[in-house]
Amino acid sequence: MSAEQQNNEEVTIDLRRLFILIRKHIISILIWMIGLGLIAYGVSEYVLVPKYTASTQLLVNRKTADANQAYANQQADINAVTTYKDIITSNVILKAASKYLANPVTLVKKATPAKKAVYKTNDGARTLVKKAVKAKPAVYKRESKSYSVSASELASAVSVTTTTSSQVFTLSATAETPAKAQAIANAVAKEFKEQIPKIMDVNNVTIVAEAPKGSKSYPNVKMITLVGVLAGLVISLLIIIIKDLSDTTVREDSFMTNELGLTNLGEIAHITMPKDWTFTAKTAEKRGSSRRRV
Repeated sequence: MSAEQQNNEEVTIDLRRLFILIRKHIISILIWMIGLGLIAYGVSEYVLVPKYTASTQLLVNRKTADANQAYANQQADINAVTTYKDIITSNVILKAASKYLANPVTLVKKATPAKKAVYKTNDGARTLVKKAVKAKPAVYKRESKSYSVSASELASAVSVTTTTSSQVFTLSATAETPAKAQAIANAVAKEFKEQIPKIMDVNNVTIVAEAPKGSKSYPNVKMITLVGVLAGLVISLLIIIIKDLSDTTVREDSFMTNELGLTNLGEIAHITMPKDWTFTAKTAEKRGSSRRRV
């Protein structure tokens, strides 16, 4: 037998032995898989703190009346998306967003100062030209609940993803609640829209889609549960294989002849004795004395 054939035979025997071990310990393997899967599910569902992510899309481009420059500006805007990404996560934008989140109100209508009535005197007669106007306070709209989030916390919560050859990029925010994730994403997008014209020569920023309430992004319960099941399978197989390798019981005659160099003189078949039959020392003594009498 060649060395290659011997190696193939050993591999076949090892795989067969592994299959036998799996079939023999299938119940314990299933217990390990189900047990670790349930533990992983419980930890991911009830122990780990969930995170929610909300996303908004922005478009930045330059307005131009020159048709010849439109394509060039578009390409420049596509190349500048990376720059916009860095600006969004800059301290200037995040500080303004943090301040806005503490008091998320938007000016709807400016305050109107009071004006006195205007009269015109003609031939001693006083005629009203313009009525007096009462002062009106400014009107504000509250966009969301107030949140105390520092600029450094926003830096770790906000991320920007871009698409090749596209002027649209996505701003995502992650927080402990869906409403907070939504508020952070919209606040950062709002401040970016207001601040970018002052930072760069860009006069057209559009929020394509405002962020809806965040959806659960962490933990992935299904994935963690699957990892637990696979871990149970691997651990149970390792334990079974280690126990089998540690077992010094001789299972085959080839081990005695090939490995130990002993000569095989024969085999003793397995004998099944009747349940009601017992062999004791007295029985042997009686049998021996009866033979001697004969």
